[in-house]
Amino acid sequence: MPQFGFLDLGAPELIIVLVILLLLFGSKKLPELSHSIGQSMRELRKGMSDIENGSDKTANDKKEEPEKPAQTRDSSS
Repeated sequence: MPQFGFLDLGAPELIIVLVILLLLFGSKKLPELSHSIGQSMRELRKGMSDIENGSDKTANDKKEEPEKPAQTRDSSS
């Protein structure tokens, strides 16, 4: 007997869940929702692997550039 009995979902239960999701979000929003969830999972995995490898790409990607003086236009011309 599985320890997590509530996760033991069969085909009928999954179909019911998908129909409920379809009714809640509509047919146009489901692909967008799944795409955004996939992107979030990729970013999470990428961040976790960066932490495990000890490299922090976000700090290394942005090289500090010296600030340029603001250019002003003369209105006297």
